[in-house]
Amino acid sequence: MNHNAPRIEPARKWAPSRQTRSTLAYYALVLFSFIYFVRPEDFIPGLDVIPIGKVTGAIALLALIFAVPATRRNKLTIELKVLLLLLAHMLLCVAFASWRFGAYDAVVNRFSKGVIVAILIYMGATSVKEVRKLLAIQAWTIALVAIVSLVVHHTESGRLVGIQKGILENPNELAINVAITFPLCVAFFFSATKPVTKAFWAVALLFMSLAIVATYSRSGLIAMVVTIAVCVWEFGVRGKRRAVLVAAVFMGIVAVGVVLATPNYLTRIESMVRGNIEGSGDRGSLEARQELLMDSLTIMVHHPLLGIGPGNFSSYTLTWRVAHNTYTELGAETGLPGLFLFLLLLTLTMRKIRRVRSLPGYQSSEDIRLWTSALWAAMAAYLAGALFSSTEYSLFPYFMVGYVCAVYQIASLPQDAKGFPKDELRTGGRREFRDGAKDEREIVWTR
Repeated sequence: MNHNAPRIEPARKWAPSRQTRSTLAYYALVLFSFIYFVRPEDFIPGLDVIPIGKVTGAIALLALIFAVPATRRNKLTIELKVLLLLLAHMLLCVAFASWRFGAYDAVVNRFSKGVIVAILIYMGATSVKEVRKLLAIQAWTIALVAIVSLVVHHTESGRLVGIQKGILENPNELAINVAITFPLCVAFFFSATKPVTKAFWAVALLFMSLAIVATYSRSGLIAMVVTIAVCVWEFGVRGKRRAVLVAAVFMGIVAVGVVLATPNYLTRIESMVRGNIEGSGDRGSLEARQELLMDSLTIMVHHPLLGIGPGNFSSYTLTWRVAHNTYTELGAETGLPGLFLFLLLLTLTMRKIRRVRSLPGYQSSEDIRLWTSALWAAMAAYLAGALFSSTEYSLFPYFMVGYVCAVYQIASLPQDAKGFPKDELRTGGRREFRDGAKDEREIVWTR
């Protein structure tokens, strides 16, 4: 017997490597983000007949199930577990909803996508560069929507309307989402190295500020004030950038000038306190919102456990209007358990952003410091804007939850110049790193 003969391995069926699967998961996430934010069906004739949202949602779900390595699926953060609990509670609420089909649509066709995308961001984005690409899709899209909307200047009762047909068409929704995305654009401005790119972001920030004014949105204005205040602190004071402080003073002077030059806008702001006053264009909306707020609180008291069903507020009250308050509407539609889980999710996410500052990657990577500050400001803007808008089934907040979880995981190790952990152990197309909070080791497959 020849012991030196080469050993013949049995034939194996081809299967995609974990590295390839992880790449596919990330590309599915990029495709989903692009379709959601850009909405090509609004601009390409004939594309609106295809249910693109459902198709990309199905792709994202399949990527989560089949393309993400099992080692990642078993490592959900506490925030994502709470989000899954909220989804489970909403599914239970569907069975007892006053209008089951409407509740099913709100949970399965809308909210579930937020859960999928949040988990997929955490599992699919494993480097600063990848998170940056995802943030760029959102920042570029919202910035361009604000710029083009101002140029085209379609109005409704004198208020700027977004060029898209989705959630960014409504003046209030456009203003709030501009305020949420504003700090991301600030971070891209500071991270830009080319003068042309930096100039674009400077122009975008100016147009986004003007868009807030042009929408005449009081809720958007409040969210924008919170955003700018946090940006001044994070990028200016904490980041020691004097240019931010100078720019804040300049923007303050310009804002005062704009308000004085547009008396109707000043009256609009004044109506937040005095209600429907002449020249505000309020038309009783403030009083109507107060009634809707009381209705949502009353429903929450009478249906404390399961609510009236997700997405059922407008049909249940026969007003055919949302409550314009994310917290009270969610409490009315899913009961106190649903509201508690949602508030817990936001609280844990804000705490996770704060804890990123204690991780080694935050100390070694300027990118991580920038995105941490940007996400902190964006979440603060959302918390304020959610008081005046119904956003519980929109994907924007859940994108933020996914971004925060991903940045926290990436920051658990010091980063090199290319945005990869310095202490990672690369073996066989994979890398291992520790969780900064629990000092655990988990395998994350590279691309």
